[in-house]
Formats: sequence, C-alpha cells, structure tokens
Amino acid sequence: MTVRIAMWSGPRNISTALMRSWENRPDCSVVDEPFYAAYLADTGLEHPCREEILLAQSRDYGKVIEQLTAGPVATELQYQKQMTHHIPRGLDMGWCAGFRHCFLIREPAQVIASYVQKMPNVNEDAIGIRRQAELFEQIADLSGEVPLVIDSNDVLKNPERVLAELCQRLGIHFYRDAMLNWPTGRRDSDGIWASHWYHNVEQSTGFGPYSRRDPELNAGQRELADRMRPYYLQLAKQRILP
Repeated sequence: MTVRIAMWSGPRNISTALMRSWENRPDCSVVDEPFYAAYLADTGLEHPCREEILLAQSRDYGKVIEQLTAGPVATELQYQKQMTHHIPRGLDMGWCAGFRHCFLIREPAQVIASYVQKMPNVNEDAIGIRRQAELFEQIADLSGEVPLVIDSNDVLKNPERVLAELCQRLGIHFYRDAMLNWPTGRRDSDGIWASHWYHNVEQSTGFGPYSRRDPELNAGQRELADRMRPYYLQLAKQRILP
C-alpha cells in the first residue's frame, strides 16, 4: 500500500523546495499542484501559462480526485504538493480521509512580499492563508486527528531537525542526505508553470539560508497581511518546532 502524504501550502512558501526534498528520496514520487487547471477553469483567473496549464491537466475536480486516489503507485510514498487556494469551498474532502496530512505555513507578510514579485495583484484568495486554516479544521474533523504543521522559517533555520521530526511523526524513515541535498535542474514531475515560478528552485541544491527581513509592503498589502495573521497564528500554535 502506498502512503499518500498531502502537504497543504499556499504560494511562495518554499513548497517547491520541499517537493524537491521529498522527490529526492529513493522511495517517493511527487505530484505537483494537481488541481491547478481545475482552479483556473473554475475561477477564470488569468495566470502565467494559463492555456498551457489547461491543456496539461484535467479541469474536472472529480477526475483529478480519481487520479490522486487510484492505485497502484510504483513507490512506497506519494507526496502531493497541494495548494489550499486551489480547493473550492464546499468540495467534499472525503477523498483524502486516508491520507497523511501536513500543513506548510509562512508568515503572511513574507508570503505577500514574495508573491507580488511574480504577480502584481494580490488578495486573500490568491495566497490561501485563510483557506489553509479552514482546510486544517475540515481535515482534522474528517480524520479525527490534528494534522501536522511545519513553518517554512523553521525549516530554513534547521531543516534537518524539522524534517527528521516530521518523518518520525509520519512513521517513515528520514533519509537525511537525500532530503537535505538534491541536484539542480528541472524535473519531469514539475508542473508546466515551472518556467514562471521555479527559477530559483531549479538553481538550488538544498534549502536556502534563513534570513529574517521585514518585508516592504504598501498600505494595502500590510492591511492584508494583518488580516491574515490570525489564521497563520492559529496554525503556528500547532507547528513542529526545531
């Protein structure tokens, strides 16, 4: 039986670097943002590579769910990089009841500052922080267990300790060297949107250094960060500490 791990993140949250870490394990395959096309088709939003994404993935949420739950998978582990803002409110989440879940969080001001470097307009729905808190509660109720939480800043401060503890709580082996170091370049598993979003990760060989800088935000961005901060703190209380 393949163990399916869903990592629930928002954009600009070291989620792709973490996907690299898991894909570099000898026992794991990865799925990169499987609901992206369905999300674009549902919302009508204009994103970079929109037409390519719509052609590359199914636009039907039900069909994507079938793909994510059908077996067998050739590897012992399947790691799903999931974006919380891709999941519409009202979607029945019973399909992932048997998965193991973790939420990857990041301080809202840092998310927003990074997001606007790639996309000029930002709002609550685009960064998925409130949606992350909603899905956390929904999945906790569904599974009867409190999902795991890791903070991107904690990972950057001490990736070895955070990932080792995460693997222990997931009940799987921690491949230290594989999960902390990986070769540069693009992967066949990367989404078609990699050309716009993944440049820095493609040059990386591991997690970057932690740097605490106060992001420069305009008044509207700061208001959004302040409004999203309670949802971030709600999850941060549950996080694995290094």
